[in-house]
Parts: sequence; structure tokens; C-alpha cells
Amino acid sequence: MISIKKLRKDFGPRTVLNELDLEIPAGQATGIVGPNGSGKTTTIKALLGLVKPTSGDIVVDGKSIEGEWLYRSKIGYMPQIARYPENMTIGELFEFIKNMRGSDTNRDRELLEYFDLDSEIDKRMRALSGGMRQKVGAILAMMFDPEILIFDEPTAGLDPKSSVQFKRLVHEEKQKGKTVLLTSHIMSEIEELTDHLIFMVEGNIRYDGPMRELMELQQEQRLEGAVAKMMEETAA
Repeated sequence: MISIKKLRKDFGPRTVLNELDLEIPAGQATGIVGPNGSGKTTTIKALLGLVKPTSGDIVVDGKSIEGEWLYRSKIGYMPQIARYPENMTIGELFEFIKNMRGSDTNRDRELLEYFDLDSEIDKRMRALSGGMRQKVGAILAMMFDPEILIFDEPTAGLDPKSSVQFKRLVHEEKQKGKTVLLTSHIMSEIEELTDHLIFMVEGNIRYDGPMRELMELQQEQRLEGAVAKMMEETAA
């Protein structure tokens, strides 16, 4: 579904993405991991059209995204830190987004109830805690039933109950055949939610394959240990 071809991004003299070649498998969950500054978020922003690559191409469903924007309707995105109009209520924000997209979906009501936010719908965004903002971001990502879901550090700020609720929902979306792309520094979360793993260091791909194969290769029973070994090897 998603092909990344020779993708390069330079910020001045610094190369953030070094001619990446990736195939994001359709219908399963892929985790992108790596140390800070490895290029994970830049890769996601390039896919979303928020960052213009220096060179290379990204293809979604067989079509280049260069100069395109309609493909974004297939994507639900939950950023690590989101900015919302502070004076809007939760309900007003959802109606605003639905009007912008020309959709009359009612799934936001179902998700509000699921995340225990239905009683907070008239609360203004400026009054929300960080965890409540994360729940709003999760709802916005999933409320239009997109084919592709991208989550950037999604459980940061969520309490344990909300984290479990979120992960249960991601499993349900996977079972529907959605393509899920997830970044997280919490390796247990990656291990629990994803099937395929991409390990990045300084804009380069160091591993791209089944998560279990990496653990076997590194002779580790947990992903955290396998990734720690990979980081030690790349630093050596």
C-alpha cells in the first residue's frame, strides 16, 4: 500500500533521511523505532505531505503523492503533540473537522463514549488535561474509518485504563484489515501492537522485517532487549 523510494531529506547541511527504501505492508501493523533524531517523525511527516522531501518519492496505492492531497482522506493521523483551537469545545472541534471533510460520520459519538469523554463534550480545549487531549487525538484519527492509521507516540500522557482502551481499539482496527503505522519509545507497546518492525538510525534503515525475526536474530525474548542490542551495535 505504501512504498517509499530513495527518500532523502536535508535540512541545510544535515541529512535527516538518507535515501530510504521501504515497503509498508498493507493490512498489518508496522512499528518504527530508533533513537531520538533517527528520522522517524520526519518520515511520517513526509508521508503526510507536511515535509517536502529533498529527493525521492512516496507512493500510496500505486500513485505518487507528489502534488497530490486527496490521498490524505485515506489516512488517520494522531500526532505526539497536537495543537487545537483553544476556545473550541470538544464537540465544536469535531463538528468543525467533519464540516471540513464533508463527512456526516457519527463514529465520534461512539468513540467519545468509549473513551469516557461523552460527558466532557462541552468542555473547551484549553481546559483539557494532556491525557484528555490524547484521547481527542485518537478519536480524530479513527472517526472517519480511514484505511491507514498513523500513531506517533500515542499513549504518551494516557493513564493505564485509557492506554489499555487505546490498544484494544488498535487491535480491533488491525482485525478489520487496516494498515497501522506506529512510533513509540515504549518497546512493550510496539511488541504488543505491531507485526513488522523498522529500525532507524540517523536517517538509515538498519532493520526492516518481522519483529519476531529480529528478536530471534538478537537472541532476545523481548523486543526491548533486541532493540537495545541493535543500538549498541550501531554505536560501536
